[in-house]
Amino acid sequence: MLENFSFRTIVEYLPLFGQGLITTVWLSALSFAGALAVGIVLAAMNLQRAQLFRIPAKAYIDAVRATPLLAQLYFLYFGLPRLGFVLPELVVGILALSLNSGAYVAEIIRAGILSIPRGQVEAGVASGMTYVQRMRLVILPQAFKVTIPPLLGQAIVLVKDSALLSLISVSELTRAGQLLASDRFMPAEGFITIAAFYLLLYYCLKGLAGLSSRWLGLQPARSST
Repeated sequence: MLENFSFRTIVEYLPLFGQGLITTVWLSALSFAGALAVGIVLAAMNLQRAQLFRIPAKAYIDAVRATPLLAQLYFLYFGLPRLGFVLPELVVGILALSLNSGAYVAEIIRAGILSIPRGQVEAGVASGMTYVQRMRLVILPQAFKVTIPPLLGQAIVLVKDSALLSLISVSELTRAGQLLASDRFMPAEGFITIAAFYLLLYYCLKGLAGLSSRWLGLQPARSST
C-alpha cells in the first residue's frame, strides 16, 4: 500500500513545511490577538443597555456567524481593492481571521462576564468605579479565568481556519503541501504531511487547554476510590 508513497520527497520538502508551520503559528497568534480585541469590544457593546451599541454588535456577530469564512476572506481580498484599499495578502488573511473569530470570541467573553456575581459589580459601583474601571479591574480578570478553556478551543478552530489563506497565496502550512503536490504530482504526500502537522498543533493546543483547566481549578479532582 505504501510502496508508491515517497517519504524521501517529504524529507526534501521538510524545510518548506517548517517555514509554513512557523508562518501558520505566528499568523494564527496575531489573528487570535486581534480576535480578542474585537471580541472584548463587541462583548462590551452587546452588554450595554443602550440599543445604539447593542444592535450594531449583535448584527455584526449574527452576520459573521451566518456567513462562511471563505466568503468573508474573498470579500476582503477582492472587495477592498475596488474600494481603494490595497493590502498585502498576509494582512488581508490576518484581518479576515481576526474579524471572523472575534464574533465567536465576543460570545465567549459575554458568557464569562455574565457569570460574574452581580454583587461584585454592585460593589464596584458603590466604591465609585467608572464602567471602564469595573471592566478592567473587577469583571474582565474574573471573566477571563472562566473563558480561558473555551478561548483556547476557539484558537484551535482559528488555526484550522488559517488553511484557507492558502487560497490567496499566503505561504502557510497548507500552501506548502499544495506546492509539493503540484511540483511532484504527489498529492498524497503533500496533504498527509499537512494533516500530520495540523494534528500536532491540535494536540499542543488541546494539551494547553487541559492544563489551563487544571491550573484554574475548573476540573473536579479525580476520586481516589
